[in-house]
Amino acid sequence: MRLILVCLLIPLFAQERSIPCSNCAVWNQPQKPFRIFGNTYYVGPHGLSSVLIASPSGNILVDAALPESVPQIRDHIQLLGFRVKDIKLIVTSHVHFDHAGGVAELEKLSGARVAASPWSAEVMRNGAVPPDDPQLGIISPIAAVANVQVIHDGEVLRVGEISITAHFTPGHTPGGTSWTWRSCENGRCLDLVYADSLSPISADNYYFTKRKQDPHGEDFERSFTFLDTASCDILLTPHPDASGFWERYSKHEFAAPNGCRALAEAGRASLQERLRTEALSK
Repeated sequence: MRLILVCLLIPLFAQERSIPCSNCAVWNQPQKPFRIFGNTYYVGPHGLSSVLIASPSGNILVDAALPESVPQIRDHIQLLGFRVKDIKLIVTSHVHFDHAGGVAELEKLSGARVAASPWSAEVMRNGAVPPDDPQLGIISPIAAVANVQVIHDGEVLRVGEISITAHFTPGHTPGGTSWTWRSCENGRCLDLVYADSLSPISADNYYFTKRKQDPHGEDFERSFTFLDTASCDILLTPHPDASGFWERYSKHEFAAPNGCRALAEAGRASLQERLRTEALSK
């Protein structure tokens, strides 16, 4: 009986094990918070985006970076003159530890509701990295979040005067979600897109071409098509460098009307190279 119990617990221990992260210290470098445009603010560390959308009736937080990033995010929100407890909604791009790792703690600090796609919501509730995540075995699990609202593709979520729309963009993970909203400043209104990661990154033993339901990357293509067609004045991404964010920051101009289409083109090229490499390795 004891041997059986040990065998049953081994997979659980494997899921709970924290996997070393060589990039985390660089991603978590401090970054002074600032206004991006209108009621939209950057509150994350330098290498991982976390975005606050503010209104007098409550705020929305998009992505929560690493567990170690929570003190920065908390302090950044306060430095900008807002209160963590005024966060009423937390959403994420995808539920890897570097973008959703801080969700559980920030949910506790704020009392906010958490909303996610069906796949991502299940991951949040369990905390463990699921078998169909391409990066199973090379990323750490996240702290579980007990109460997660399941949303559907195209659903509009509201907090006060803010309306934010979910766009399911699978590929990097099956539950990936991009977000769009509109911000205004001095009579100028722009459409913002927080585009989820769409890179075909995986563990060494994972093959996108061996997925039974989608061996040809059609999930990626649906997501690229969203980027091609979205109204996209300002592009934000979970990893700021993926969209040239800091270059735009240095120029004090975040608008990049062709940003989404350029990101889609780069994603298509990366995916095709990955599928080609996998085909050659068979």
